[in-house]
Amino acid sequence: MSPPHLTDPSPRPAPSSDLFDQQREDWRRDPQIAFDAWLAKQHFRRSSATVYQAQWGLFLDWLGIRQKSLVTVDTLTIAEFVASLEVKKPQRLRYLRLIERVLDHVREIESAGTNPARFIAQDGEAAWRNARENEPTGFLSHAERTALIAHLFAPLPGLSEAQRWRERRDRALIAVFLGGGLKTGEAIALTVSCVNAGSPWVTIESANPMLTRRTRLAPFASAILDAWLTERRLADLPGNLVFPGSPSGRPMHKATMLRSVDALVDTAGIAASRISRASPQTLRNTFAADLFESGVEAELVGQWLGFVQAVSANRLYRAWQAWMDQQDPATLQHPDPAAPPLPNPRRDGRWTRKQ
Repeated sequence: MSPPHLTDPSPRPAPSSDLFDQQREDWRRDPQIAFDAWLAKQHFRRSSATVYQAQWGLFLDWLGIRQKSLVTVDTLTIAEFVASLEVKKPQRLRYLRLIERVLDHVREIESAGTNPARFIAQDGEAAWRNARENEPTGFLSHAERTALIAHLFAPLPGLSEAQRWRERRDRALIAVFLGGGLKTGEAIALTVSCVNAGSPWVTIESANPMLTRRTRLAPFASAILDAWLTERRLADLPGNLVFPGSPSGRPMHKATMLRSVDALVDTAGIAASRISRASPQTLRNTFAADLFESGVEAELVGQWLGFVQAVSANRLYRAWQAWMDQQDPATLQHPDPAAPPLPNPRRDGRWTRKQ
């Protein structure tokens, strides 16, 4: 089911949080404008607000088809709407929570005590729960990891100056995901002051100083990143972002980053054989898996990944164990004929070696 268009053919008056969002008649007359005014008061991020507008618009379209309004909507209608969404269960829950929150506000204005969305959220057997959970945590196999790293070191083809620095940048992106465990948002915001040529350490800053951390790049990732930093200086790119999105130095868009990763994974020859997408999260998971196999203690893995709670690292370790149990033992022990066999990983959840 595709999301609704966020703009209408006929222009609407700009919402005013003073004019709307005060009486129930505002919600009855134009629930989209009333919602926009309510949304403006919530101080969400712009990206989140856009998603909520799309979700709310889809819900209003559903009500319109069934000749329902916010006044007449009932539990069954909301349940049918959420169950019809072609998304996973966590996304269905987000739709439901949004509807519940808005209807709480509307019911408060109407001095009504019941919210039809709340009963659905509390019903453990509701039909909307019959959706796929998140896909199992994914990792690259040893052979896939080896092939991808080899591609990162492959000679650059004949490229223009602009193409050359973008190729170097994209290879470094893969390197910090696969060899450093960064998230996409962290890579987008990473500045040159957080890295030093020749050093394996990368500082990931946070608005909350308590959450600022360091991660240690794998040797291959450190070498690839150094090559990119050199290319960046030669290209004389402005700004302080490690991974600029354009020659002007503006930030990379997340969609551009994902396309870059997809292109390199495909060129490395591992995309066609995979069932699931090798996303930045897959590469981040593989970074952790490599540390697990190398005997790095779980607490330190969690610190480098930026986990606030130790349980997150333990959960990822169990997911890796489950994934390992499904792999071909011969492939695990001899991923590359030219490389020595990897040591057998410990399977008791305990680690002895610190980095």
